[in-house]
Amino acid sequence: MILTVASRGASGQSAPDSVAGTPPQTLNSGSPGTPAQGLYLNLQSVGLDPARTFHIRGASLDRPDLHVSLEDGEISFTSDIAGRVTGAFFEGDGELLLTPPNQVERASMALFTGMAILEERFSTGYLRFNDETFAELQPYLRATDGAKEFSSRWNETARSLAQLDALRLLATFSRALPVAGGLSDAAKKQIQIATSSDRMLHLRLQGQKLGTFDVYFDTQGVEEIWAGQTKNVDGATFYDLWTSFTPIQSQTGATQKTEGEDVATSRYKIQVEVKPPTTITAEAFLQMEVRQGGERTLYFELSRFLQVKEVDVGGHPVEFINNPAMDGTQLARRGNDLVAVVFPEPLRQGEKLELRFLYGGEVLSEAGGGLLYVGARGTWYPSRGLLMSNFDLEFHYPPGWTLVATGKRVTGEDAASDSANSGRTEQGTHWATERLSTLAGFNLGRYERATARTGEVKVEAYASRKMEKSFPHSTEVLISPPDIGRPAGTPRPALQQPVVPSPARNAQEVADNGARAVEFFSRLFGPYPYSSLELTQMPGRISQGWPGLVFLSSFAFLTPEEATELSKNPLDGAMNRLTLPHEIAHQWWGDLVGWRTYRDQWISEALANYSALMMMETEKPGEVRLILERYREELLEPNKNGETLRDAGPVSLGLRLNSSHFPNGYEAVSYGRGTWLFHMLRHMLLDAEAKQAGHAENVRSESEEPFVRALRKVRERYAGKAITTRELFAVFEEDLPRSLWYEGHKSLDWFVQGWVEGAALPHFRTQNVRFVKKANGTEVVGVIAQKDAPQDLVSAVPVYAVTAGKPLLLGTVLADGPETPFHFAVPVGTRKIVLDAYQTMLTSK
Repeated sequence: MILTVASRGASGQSAPDSVAGTPPQTLNSGSPGTPAQGLYLNLQSVGLDPARTFHIRGASLDRPDLHVSLEDGEISFTSDIAGRVTGAFFEGDGELLLTPPNQVERASMALFTGMAILEERFSTGYLRFNDETFAELQPYLRATDGAKEFSSRWNETARSLAQLDALRLLATFSRALPVAGGLSDAAKKQIQIATSSDRMLHLRLQGQKLGTFDVYFDTQGVEEIWAGQTKNVDGATFYDLWTSFTPIQSQTGATQKTEGEDVATSRYKIQVEVKPPTTITAEAFLQMEVRQGGERTLYFELSRFLQVKEVDVGGHPVEFINNPAMDGTQLARRGNDLVAVVFPEPLRQGEKLELRFLYGGEVLSEAGGGLLYVGARGTWYPSRGLLMSNFDLEFHYPPGWTLVATGKRVTGEDAASDSANSGRTEQGTHWATERLSTLAGFNLGRYERATARTGEVKVEAYASRKMEKSFPHSTEVLISPPDIGRPAGTPRPALQQPVVPSPARNAQEVADNGARAVEFFSRLFGPYPYSSLELTQMPGRISQGWPGLVFLSSFAFLTPEEATELSKNPLDGAMNRLTLPHEIAHQWWGDLVGWRTYRDQWISEALANYSALMMMETEKPGEVRLILERYREELLEPNKNGETLRDAGPVSLGLRLNSSHFPNGYEAVSYGRGTWLFHMLRHMLLDAEAKQAGHAENVRSESEEPFVRALRKVRERYAGKAITTRELFAVFEEDLPRSLWYEGHKSLDWFVQGWVEGAALPHFRTQNVRFVKKANGTEVVGVIAQKDAPQDLVSAVPVYAVTAGKPLLLGTVLADGPETPFHFAVPVGTRKIVLDAYQTMLTSK
């Protein structure tokens, strides 16, 4: 998830979802006229002050990597809020210069703007800030004759734009709200620390070439600077994030900031009443600990279909504000809004508190066939991001339904039969997580159950008798029997009969396959993290994994024959078979081991996907090659504008890859390129270890491979924790074979910088190959030419000699730049050299 939060812990990890860029809606508060409500209403509606309208000339604002020039024009500042000026509107000649710090961000900027460094003149600009911007500009202000006319002309525009940042500024100015009984000296100090590090400047500019766009500088964001623009394409709204980064001078060497880390939620206790087909009402208790004091406002993410009715702390009501997400952002695409909770006094470091939410709404979707699901309608409980917590979940729902949830069933058993339901109006189940989890989910349906076991782990598959209403139906042609009364030669009519699959019929096979996947991954990566696994049918093609619980697409419940009836394409069948092991692999990669920021999210998807391919490789290796080739083709396919998916950027851009240029960029790059990256890494290590041991090829079993050994270390060290890309590759570096040391350094920086942080699909070929006879044998010399790649790309290229019609690994060359020489001893009689004989590299071919 990509979200730059307005205050650390606002809600997520990406700039487009920032509360700074979120227009507010209605205020839902404890009572009208309360201090926080009044502050918020002022922040979202403040207009321009004619008495603060000036001519401005030769002014500039400088922030790290950001320079704004207000060369000549008129400017009107907003009226006071709590004694502070928080905004201004400018018209005239201005220029903005924004310098991304590295090649990744410059390439991203160039994709959307045509410029690696953003340099744009603008004619109007709305400024919103919480710092000393007003004081910075005062030396450049002069009286103007048309003050009243200017402020009147732009006042409504300014009032409308004030909504964008109201919730963000609430975090700043709520610290100064009155406190009953006053503040202690310690509280004052924590507020001072929090305020001193809180600086924000938002610019909404009308550019000469680029149109309307945003630039943010926000020290409370996960990344401090970002720029972007709303785009509408083919009826869909996107927020294109041009760049997002923390300036080098602001990086202290500490671990990157993560959403929600200032106030940790150690435990959720949620009591839910489910009223099929659409409604839930819930009471959630959050046990929280303040790690960084001084804040008065915390932000929570919650489905836009759920309305908060009450929030209290320790039994005392507190104010809260519902705020909808800006169209096109990832927050909006997840179906969520923000809820801001304003506390009666600043939070104190080390303080423990229990926050209670009472909420409800129509968050369930009905798909038909006895299937309900939550997934398409956002987060069903108040969340502060993907941080590890314990979950205690209690559900009450009508008889006849089966409910499964994250965690281990503590009490309750579904009663689905009519006799069991006799006289009952409600049933209940209670679930609790067995270890810290980042997410919790539940699913409800009229299911039948099948059970399998592997060791001590119980695997249950839940499926309905019918498919959802939207499921595509194939048609079976039945030939009618001969009609003895029909004249000779008259063709018999063909009867068309719809073939309707029944997921429940195949539930046992799904459970058995699930148990096999659990056994396979446990052997490779260590024990399955939970005591049971529930596989529940979910309508549509999308599947989703939760700790101990998988929402499995209805397509995964098809028999091979039913899947073939729907599509004759072998690739479709292979991709469908990959779904179940992919989602089960997430129990290790994504659920047990999480990711730290949106730049690391690719690890979860790519590693789960490649783990599934490793399992498929043991059964249907041809399908693995088919899938990998499809991923390669997708990255090279042009869109209607002639752009290919590799232009979307590297895997490290996370959900930023979804844009108006590439609406499904994240899935294609994270799954496709990401899977290839782990395929390359695995075979690099295999080849290097084999040569180091004196073998021509790998002779180890999967569980003994260097790639798998490193992943077991990852599991051991990061279970219940979040991992970064750099931390992941540090584990692989520990036993890195010397042949993969670039320029003598025991490091995979060359792979991370060139392949993980890069987007190239290079092409390799041999040049000037010669076989030279030596006294003790034959040597081959030549050059590896690397094309369609950046000059600094380093690639591990396996080189093979072809003898007796079979490739023989000679070794690996770290190809650096356009041409890299090589030489190897080869068997006598060798006359042919090939590169990457088994296609283990992501190339353009």
